[in-house]
Amino acid sequence: MSAPDLSGLRGQPLPQRPAFQRFLSSTGVSVAIYFAVMGLIIYGSFTGAQNMGYNWQWHRVPQFLYSFTDDGFQLGEIFHGLLATIQLSATAFALAVALGLLVALLRLSGLVMGTAVSIGFLELIRNIPLLVLLYLFYYVLGPIFGFDRYWASILTLAVFHSALISEIFRAGINAVDKGQWEAAKSIGMSTGQTYRYIILPQSVRFMLPPMTGEAVHLIKSSAIVSVIAVAELTTIGRNIISDTFMSFEIWFTVAAVYMVVTLILSVGVSYLERRYAVDQ
Repeated sequence: MSAPDLSGLRGQPLPQRPAFQRFLSSTGVSVAIYFAVMGLIIYGSFTGAQNMGYNWQWHRVPQFLYSFTDDGFQLGEIFHGLLATIQLSATAFALAVALGLLVALLRLSGLVMGTAVSIGFLELIRNIPLLVLLYLFYYVLGPIFGFDRYWASILTLAVFHSALISEIFRAGINAVDKGQWEAAKSIGMSTGQTYRYIILPQSVRFMLPPMTGEAVHLIKSSAIVSVIAVAELTTIGRNIISDTFMSFEIWFTVAAVYMVVTLILSVGVSYLERRYAVDQ
């Protein structure tokens, strides 16, 4: 028996984009545009500094990154500041995730009081600038509850970003098909068990991309704690500049360090997204 002729069911082929648009969207052109823009920024900074009569001293930068002593290889001040930034950001992010999950569950609980508390928390935190929140924690709540500037910084970042993370949790949980709730209820699972074994594991794939963005956002936001002299990367950079007057070199180096860290984080999570992706 011969196979049926399906040629008439294929439809019209999709039109290709114009050749010029395909050329602009190619990888090579995108990379070239990126390097061209970065080159213009560097060139503009260099010429502007030259017009100011700035004395470039790039040869002095490596000593703030690393050194070799009688004891061997030693990390410089900038890398010590980076380690402090990573430690501070990781602690704040862990607390933000825990608090954000709690706020999201309260909002989804169906309880009038839980919903009111969560919405009130979100509206309060989202409408206070991060700098003002930092001053509140350090100058007002710090003396009352007895925590130092380091913990004031961690709590500020955790509370501020927990409001954003709670919305990520809520969106991820709501993205799970409602049939999963019904199936869990039909086999006698409690609400807590349903969240733990069914809903949260499935919602991870929806939450991973925005959660990564929030982690990157938190690392960059951590620079603001330099205003209360917490010894992290930005504060270390500012201290080096006050001693050496190498404003351009140090700030370029600090910016490059932040960029490398955030890029590594983004690439790592992109791998996890592909590794644990679930077909729709």
